[in-house]
Amino acid sequence: MSAAVQDGLTATIAGVGFWTDGLPDWPSARAFAIDGTRPDAAPARPSPQLLAPNERRRAPGSVAVALEVALAACRDAGIAPETLPSVFASTHGDLGITDYMCETLATDATAISPTRFHNSVHNAAAGYWTIGTGCTEATTALSAFDATFAQGLLEALMQLATGAPAVLLVAYDTASSGLLGTVTHSEGLLGAALVLVRDGGGPRLSARLGDGAELAPPGPLQAHAANNAMVQMLPLFDALASGAARTLLRAGPHRLLSLELAHD
Repeated sequence: MSAAVQDGLTATIAGVGFWTDGLPDWPSARAFAIDGTRPDAAPARPSPQLLAPNERRRAPGSVAVALEVALAACRDAGIAPETLPSVFASTHGDLGITDYMCETLATDATAISPTRFHNSVHNAAAGYWTIGTGCTEATTALSAFDATFAQGLLEALMQLATGAPAVLLVAYDTASSGLLGTVTHSEGLLGAALVLVRDGGGPRLSARLGDGAELAPPGPLQAHAANNAMVQMLPLFDALASGAARTLLRAGPHRLLSLELAHD
């Protein structure tokens, strides 16, 4: 294990993006976490302006939510998207497309949709992002089951520690369906993004990896999206919304990522 992970990794959170059912941006999510306020009319689906209108309508939910929150985080940070290396973290990718692929391969393999096949790869959202923004910086797509967000955060922090001035972290998951949904359960659409920088204004985050398995009781955002596979990231966003000084993320079997937060 890297000594940097043992000793602690640090970053400033320069920008935040957020989207889930009923809470379509970070201000509304933060307000809900603080006092239960909900927006009067929330869109049923993200509409990422990075894509042309026709592509926006055709994009699967996983791509739509990932691009929506990624662009929001970059705008919040005031950093051009094309300048940022990125880490895209998703527990399952797009479960609806995966279920379609499995069912079609089992019943009529020649009927596979080329578009859906194109969108079935785990780095599909990362690909749309780099093409849409014209970004030629490195991008990483990863999955680590219920430790996916913690491992994505560690990857982003390690990139900062080894020279990158800023990194974009995007995490998202979709609803499961069909027979696949009987094996892997996930509900709704959930995505969030952070622009992490070495220096600058914003909450200061310090991460340390250690042993343990006991997490804190769920906060409001965690309870709101409790059945989505990316619920694992929400302790951090509940802490950011409430101004809490510490939270824990599952980082693997019997492993926790302890996060200390210093708010402005």
